Amino acid sequence: MFYRLINNRVLESALIQFGRFYQTILSGNFLMLSKTQIKHLRKLAHGLNPVIMLGQNGFTEAVLNELNIALEHHELVKIKLSGGDRDQRNQQIDDICKQSHSEQVQSIGKTVTIYRRNKDNQVIEFPAK
Repeated sequence: MFYRLINNRVLESALIQFGRFYQTILSGNFLMLSKTQIKHLRKLAHGLNPVIMLGQNGFTEAVLNELNIALEHHELVKIKLSGGDRDQRNQQIDDICKQSHSEQVQSIGKTVTIYRRNKDNQVIEFPAK
């Protein structure tokens, strides 16, 4: 029974990741970060404080506007999520990434870090391999 539970969670996690990848392709905002780029972004995000905090109303149009402004300016943003269980938070993360055309870098507890490259003025430089 325990083995099935672990396999189901691994399968569910893989399907969620594939779903995000598929939605990214469909949206036309194809931005797949490599493992080294994600590692670099995690290192940069370590000292950041959450810029956006979702309240009772969740992810509204006003929050989306503020998030777009923050992503244009910083490229890397931490968000403090509302909601109780893991499934609700995963749904919020999916909605945020889909609507803001960004990619999830890291998720720890109720805090998620997202990244969206600024096409006009790139703020974050990635290290050479």
